[in-house]
Amino acid sequence: MAPYPLSEQMTAFVEKTVSFNSTDSSLHGLRQAYSAMCRAFTPPRPAGLYVVDFELAGVPVRSYQPPVAPATGGVPCIVYLHGGGWVVGDLDSHDFICAELASTLGVLVIAVDYRLAPEHPFPAAFNDCLSVWRALRTGPFRLDPERTLVAGDSAGGNLAAALCLALRDAGEPLPAAQVLIYPGLGGNQPLPSRSECIDAPLLASSDVDCYHALYLRSTRQPGAYAMPLLAGHFGGLPPALIAVAQFDPLRDDGMLYAEQLQAAGVTATLYYGEGLVHGCLRARGQVAEVDLLYETLLGYLADRL
Repeated sequence: MAPYPLSEQMTAFVEKTVSFNSTDSSLHGLRQAYSAMCRAFTPPRPAGLYVVDFELAGVPVRSYQPPVAPATGGVPCIVYLHGGGWVVGDLDSHDFICAELASTLGVLVIAVDYRLAPEHPFPAAFNDCLSVWRALRTGPFRLDPERTLVAGDSAGGNLAAALCLALRDAGEPLPAAQVLIYPGLGGNQPLPSRSECIDAPLLASSDVDCYHALYLRSTRQPGAYAMPLLAGHFGGLPPALIAVAQFDPLRDDGMLYAEQLQAAGVTATLYYGEGLVHGCLRARGQVAEVDLLYETLLGYLADRL
């Protein structure tokens, strides 16, 4: 851990997370270990939330409705896309953040249980997210399109960025904003953070390569909807908050994307999370640096909702 000077709190979080690693390296073993780790970091849901699982456009989703009277002009909403390298994760793995966003901000949150690789490689997850977004425009909730946005972490940040590119390209109404938390955005050049954080805690560069291979295994030449950094142009996209972690091989993906958006005239806010590692959203209330990230995140979302 020498090259990664983590705080004591972050070190304890990393050690607890790693304690759930399994000796079973099969896909089933990987998913079981990840789910067990997620459960250990999932606090009880805040009181008063109304949470329902159902399907939209054939895709399983979970809605979190806060105990506030709905606005007359339609409901503010966050569509949340979970991380997990497109290979692990589900509605339960990111219940902790969806419940917090709904409760703290008093808004509807819709979590999307998109199909996972390698059983369902690209574009399955991307198509599922796009289908849910489009279905939400006609029901079952009366959403306020001016206050409906997309957010995601890691692989979910990739899917959120890809969703915005696809909607822009199709000339469809765009999210009010895109919130990308330590996103993996691809790109065709080796970025410095891949070597600087080659064996970073909780995500090594070899893990990034492995997840990409599983997600893109049937794609000969990935385009922007698989790797948003490959987009030919970045104009006409929704405003963005991009949060990156200092000790993360994906750090420069987010930094470069923010630069590309800003250069194209898109309002992009970059949050450089000093002392953060990939996957640290779960350390809410345990690590001071992570609580700072949440302050920025919640402040940005509150402004737009």
